Amino acid sequence: MSSTGNNIGWCANIIYWFDEVSERAGGVQTETLRQILVQNFEAEYLNKWLEGANIQEMDANALESLYTSVVPLVSHADLEPYIQRIADGEKEPLLTQEPIKFLSLSSGTSEGRQKLVPFTQHSSKTTLQIFKLGAAYRSRAYPAREGGRILEFIYSSKGFMRTRGGIRVGTATAHYYASDEFKLKQEETKSFTCSPEAVISSGDYKQSTYCHLLLGIHFSDQVEFVTSTFAYSIVQAFSTFEEIWKEITNDIKEGKLSSRVSIQSARDAVLDIVFRPNRNLATRIQSICEELEKNDWFGVIQKLWPNAKYVYSIMTGAMLPYLTKLRHYAGDLPLVSGDYGSTESWIGVNLDPFSPPEKVTFAVVPTFSYFEFIPLHRQILGSNSAASDDFIEDNPVPLSQVKIGQEYEIVLTTFTGLYRCRLGDVVEIAGFHKNTPKLNFICRRKLILTVNIDKNTEKDLQLVVDKGSRILKKSRAELVDFTSHANVSNQPGHYVIYWEIKGDAEDRLIEECCDEMDASFVDHGYVVSRKCNTIGPLELCIVERGTFNKIMENFIANGASLSQFKTPRCTNNPALLTILSLYTVKRFHSTAYVP
Repeated sequence: MSSTGNNIGWCANIIYWFDEVSERAGGVQTETLRQILVQNFEAEYLNKWLEGANIQEMDANALESLYTSVVPLVSHADLEPYIQRIADGEKEPLLTQEPIKFLSLSSGTSEGRQKLVPFTQHSSKTTLQIFKLGAAYRSRAYPAREGGRILEFIYSSKGFMRTRGGIRVGTATAHYYASDEFKLKQEETKSFTCSPEAVISSGDYKQSTYCHLLLGIHFSDQVEFVTSTFAYSIVQAFSTFEEIWKEITNDIKEGKLSSRVSIQSARDAVLDIVFRPNRNLATRIQSICEELEKNDWFGVIQKLWPNAKYVYSIMTGAMLPYLTKLRHYAGDLPLVSGDYGSTESWIGVNLDPFSPPEKVTFAVVPTFSYFEFIPLHRQILGSNSAASDDFIEDNPVPLSQVKIGQEYEIVLTTFTGLYRCRLGDVVEIAGFHKNTPKLNFICRRKLILTVNIDKNTEKDLQLVVDKGSRILKKSRAELVDFTSHANVSNQPGHYVIYWEIKGDAEDRLIEECCDEMDASFVDHGYVVSRKCNTIGPLELCIVERGTFNKIMENFIANGASLSQFKTPRCTNNPALLTILSLYTVKRFHSTAYVP
């Protein structure tokens, strides 16, 4: 069979498998739960709730009913004492029967602190499975050459930390990139990353980015698509490229490597590939870049990688603010949203690569974990309501009972020892693939801005910032990044929004942006509180260029990797607030509610 036939074969096989389990999604979920419980019922946590039950002999449906009636809903914080005991070296089965040898470290950008999450071989296997499944649907939409290259802006920490009990700790991406499954993914999909392992795991994101860009250009005619875990990393890489393209071009021309790459293992690995001068390629790249500079780098990805079919990354939620810049860099290349998951578990796959990121849905993979859904009903807060009561909840329902148009919070039971654990993500059921639901990500459940009786989520903030930043188009300035903070240190409390801007904008224009944002919050509690001055005027702080890079570097210094970094859209983190305050150069206060 030809290599093309092999490619069609594995794509068809995994799509057939997914169609089959999706058709039986309800039953597959019941069986998935049974497998998890049979494997782990003797672990201390489960035994506390299921002691005396004949788990191995019980009918799967009866077991599902028993489990959801006696095991409580929890947050990650409720399981942390068990995870800490694992980290401290306890040998007894606490959450899983299989010993936990690895712990994943979350980025900490969503909740302001990093979490430890159990990581097992099952984690790597499901990552391989969803990568292959997503690749199959993309290959069907955008057929690629076998043996082609992927320009992947991926970053792994250098080595692993160890807990007091000797458990290896690293980011989920570090665990995966170090696994056999990562190598197997390339072999099975017949697509190979441009960068060797020594570049991916250098531990220095600046040096890795330089090498990724250099090697991407070296393989420019072979690159089939450009990708990273999050859209932010691609935008970050090409923002860097604008500054260093001449140095990269010179390296290609001379067949050498810049001294800015000082990690010896990375140098050796790159020079094994780029070991002779390529003046023709250097001349072509220089000509393209000189023209791109005149056009503000519009379409740089399309111009430098003429055979690339698309740009692929997670583009939902906190990544939506980067889509404008990413589209600018991509030119006419389509943006394809990556699949949906968390440090705790993969959840759903993007079945429609043609769908724009703003409208993407994710079909739940019913074999990965056992999923429950808490129905959520939005309420308008009155003056006597607590701001934390953002939704009215109903009892959780299984995957088979969700309804189109209803919003839910996801609850996970995983093979890695999380039992009825609330994820904190709010999703809407957009439809079904066979009998498995397709999810539209709405927002994080946790309120990010609240002072009084107001409630504004990440999505609310994004809409407000979008409206305010459109005014910048009257000048040659653009919004680079933003975050926010609910300042309650003085009364009345007020919202503070921090902007980093590229280009120049007059103060009167930024004042207009500030007023527009303040007036654009439509939450009833906010509007009423502003009118009666129980919430003060919105404050817009303009920070120096590079401030959000400093925030990113702060997270990386605390154990996160660039591959998992997401700018926190609201922060109470003292270290971040110190950075923001230190680099604020101008402050504006809204007059939107001035009589």
